[in-house]
Amino acid sequence: MNLRPLRVAAHAELVSLIVLLANLATAHLKPISSLMGPAHGCAYLFVVLATWRLKQATTATKAIALLPGVGGLLAVHRLQAPHRRAAQRDSGAAARR
Repeated sequence: MNLRPLRVAAHAELVSLIVLLANLATAHLKPISSLMGPAHGCAYLFVVLATWRLKQATTATKAIALLPGVGGLLAVHRLQAPHRRAAQRDSGAAARR
């Protein structure tokens, strides 16, 4: 399971949302909105579709991916959690031997 494309898209989604909100709160420049709006939309759609296509994604993970901005990062975290627990369990068992 390679989560790298999902992780990159999740970060792009969050960064583009931050830029959009900062632009809205400050200068509200149209070129920035024109560039970052579609970038955020594409990253959001990629995160949602990529999460929904993963077999190991639970219903809760798929629902979390729908949250704009942070949903992608939370979904990646949930998808990596079982592997981290297994790695910790394996390393703990190896240390006891």
